[in-house]
Amino acid sequence: MQTGDPDFLLPADHDVRLATEAFRLLADPTRIKILWALYQGESSVAGLADLVGATPTAVSQHLAKLRLARLVRGRREGTFVYYSADNQHIHRLLAEALGRVSADR
Repeated sequence: MQTGDPDFLLPADHDVRLATEAFRLLADPTRIKILWALYQGESSVAGLADLVGATPTAVSQHLAKLRLARLVRGRREGTFVYYSADNQHIHRLLAEALGRVSADR
């Protein structure tokens, strides 16, 4: 361990908490599928439900959590809300994780 190195820094507690919350949110297969779908383009709750094989109610609940974490955003058009992914860092993280899983097969 480099404790004597003046350039050795740990991340701030606030940043560690944010990262932990992001990982916690990503620890759900449906949320990963939702995010991955949204990185391909915006979609409605019904469209996402069809894509990920979940009920619209479940997808809405997942989207609410992802929206609070600022990982997705919604755009209202009439009575519909269209969602899109809102964090390129998470996109890269998912691509890396999913690429690693594919490479292990």
